[in-house]
Amino acid sequence: MDELASRPPASGPESVSRRGVLRAATVSAAAVGAAGLLGAPAAAHSGPAHGRRRVPADRISIQLYTLRDQLAADLPGTLAALRRIGYRRIEHAGYVGRTAAEFRAALDDAGLRATSGHVGIPQPFDPDAWEQVLADTNTVGCRYLVHPWFGLDAEGRPIRDPERYRALARDLNRAGRLAERAGLRFGYHNHQLEFVPLTDGRTGFEILAAETDPRLVHFELDLFWTWRGARDPVDVIRAHRGRIRQVHVKDMDHNASFADLGDGLIDFGRIFGYAREAGIEEYIVERDDAGTPPRAPADALDTARVGYAYLASLRY
Repeated sequence: MDELASRPPASGPESVSRRGVLRAATVSAAAVGAAGLLGAPAAAHSGPAHGRRRVPADRISIQLYTLRDQLAADLPGTLAALRRIGYRRIEHAGYVGRTAAEFRAALDDAGLRATSGHVGIPQPFDPDAWEQVLADTNTVGCRYLVHPWFGLDAEGRPIRDPERYRALARDLNRAGRLAERAGLRFGYHNHQLEFVPLTDGRTGFEILAAETDPRLVHFELDLFWTWRGARDPVDVIRAHRGRIRQVHVKDMDHNASFADLGDGLIDFGRIFGYAREAGIEEYIVERDDAGTPPRAPADALDTARVGYAYLASLRY
């Protein structure tokens, strides 16, 4: 669950077809069985220097969950390092043990803005508790607020009951309505679990897309987890035009695990070619294991450098 010296982007291995990607995901799903946790290598990079379109530098962000251990060790130093890399905006995953006001002050000191944040809606839904979250979010200065996680039952198994997703959709609408009144845009961040087949043949993502109000709830599409769910992000974009305002940009290695941007298999340029159709407003670098063993916490700053350099130099 998402919460809390640059080098040029590496070109990926020989191109993998979309059909091959989805076939690989299907085979993986069959091997895993009922768990439905799908591993799929995505289409390979077309390279950073093709085409004339680019990711606007002022829309490149980073999810601070990537640097959670380094932030815990040195909040001001880590934020200052992100600013030196080139980041101007971040997405928070909590306030690193500070109050909202203290966290805002640390960002201000570093010359950074928290334009987005991950905070789960109360379950069961509590309007008063959510109002406090919204107040803190405005203190920090965010424009977006995103629910980060859903999909496992109490035993740790993928949820397959459609009614659970329908109930979540109702709560997301309630949260989104209150967020709108507070001047915020509310979104939902996916993992692979939303693409597990439910007992009625649909997926959780299909239910959330159909039963949340587009005026109140957008999607923050995690490109890694979408591929892990055996779905092509381009197909998701085409099916939900204008609803994908944010993307988590994380790469996948040949074992369907995490990689720094440009070192893996995902063809981000192909996906970003549909940015206008999607409605993308933020491109958020993330790597879930960037600072966890066998890597060191400080290695997450290398991931941040590589990610910014990759997106800033990508042409598609």
